[in-house]
Parts: sequence; structure tokens; C-alpha cells
Amino acid sequence: MNQPPEPLQRLQDAAAVLRQARVTRSPCDPISDLFGISSLAGAYAIQGINTRNAIDQGRRLVGRKIGLTSQAVQQQLGVDQPDFGVLFADMEVLDGDTIDTSRLIQPKAEGEIAFVLGRDLNQTDLTLSELLLAVEYVVPAIEIVDSAIRDWRISLVDTVADNASSALYVLGRQATRLSSFDLRLEGMLLEKNHVQTAIGIGAVCLGNPLNACLWLARKMAEFGQPLQAGDLILSGALGPMTPVVAGDSVHMRLTRLGEVSCRFV
Repeated sequence: MNQPPEPLQRLQDAAAVLRQARVTRSPCDPISDLFGISSLAGAYAIQGINTRNAIDQGRRLVGRKIGLTSQAVQQQLGVDQPDFGVLFADMEVLDGDTIDTSRLIQPKAEGEIAFVLGRDLNQTDLTLSELLLAVEYVVPAIEIVDSAIRDWRISLVDTVADNASSALYVLGRQATRLSSFDLRLEGMLLEKNHVQTAIGIGAVCLGNPLNACLWLARKMAEFGQPLQAGDLILSGALGPMTPVVAGDSVHMRLTRLGEVSCRFV
């Protein structure tokens, strides 16, 4: 039996609590508990409310992120399926730059492969060959995830409502076309303060980061918000998350696709 939809006022109240937590950098209790939000549809509705609010405030949408594609990360958070969130232009940090931790609440770093699209993707039945034609290039990326939920005590509903726990992203400067690479075999090494903290491989991302992108493209078309030329896709973590604090430096290297780094102050 389908769950009845949560009342709109409850969704709006939950969205406001998440916005306030982000603005004040003060985490809140799980909104699934505070407001009895139990459906994935309700969680995405809350995410949508806050996305529209951000756009109304002048922020510019530049892409999407896929979350929870790695079994290791799913095990860390106790969930069993991917999710997605939105990326804004002001979330970008340049390779090698510093990140002010006062912008964040309880951040963690992930190593990923990012995709940039050269074509619109409007089909709910998009094929892999159509996706391959649409990908302009890939770059190495560090995603800075950050939860507005206290102590990361999140269910799938909580992380979806909180924009898939996304905060910032750092892109490498080496753009590579896909023609000669098997992304399943792309290795990832993440170091914090010159010490290895996470390793992974493309195959842990839904079997292949391309599978994650295909899932997202179909899902966004289904939602009536299709991906467009120029959009950035963060395809999902290739290994476990690494907590970071002021004073840390993070460096991520992919086998053939380059490297990217950032520092926290």
C-alpha cells in the first residue's frame, strides 16, 4: 500500500528547519523524527522546497550529485539505495584552494569522478549509448559532504531532504574524454594530511560510474527536471567518507584521470 502524502505545511516546516540549521551551522535532530516524514516522495519534496528557495535567493543551479552509490558509504550510513541532490555555482571550490570550515557543520570528504554533459538528456528510457554521446568529458573531484542532521544520524529520508548531504565540491583541472577508458577499473586514493584514508575503484559506484549517471539521467527526466548540456554530475563516492576539520589538507588521485586537492582552515 502506498503511503499517504505528508501535509504540505509539515514539509514546509521541515524545509525551514533544515535551512535554519545550514544558516546557523547548528545541526538539528532528524527531520524524519521531528516531523514524521517517512516517504521518499516527501523527502524529495522538502529538497525541492529548499532548492526553489535557493534559486529565489539568487543561487544558480549547475548540476546534480548522486549519493550513496558506494556500498561502503551505504554501510556507513545504514541505507541501501542511491539518492540525488542539486549543485549550485557557489558550491564550487577551485583545485588547490582553501575551504573555510566556518561555512560547514560536520564535513567529510569523498573522492569521485565528475561528468560534464555536452547534450540535453530528456528521455526517461535513455540508453547507455545516448549517455556516452552526451558526456563531453570527465574530471577528478572531491565532494565535501556535510549533514545538517546532528551527528550524521540520518535515514535515507533525512539525507534526501537535506540535499543528499551535499555542501561543496572541488574539480580537478584535467579534463579527459571517455573514449579509451574503462571507468570500472579507475582506482581512487584519498589522502588526508599525506596519510591514506580511503581507497576505491570505479566498480564500487553502482558497478560503474556510468551506471550511476544513467540512473540519474533517467530519474531526472522522470521528475520532469531533465539534465541539460553543460550540467555537472558528481557520480558518487568511490570509497568511504573521510571526516575533515580546520587544518586538514585533502588530496585525491585517480589512476589515469588526474588529481585534485584542497585545504581546510
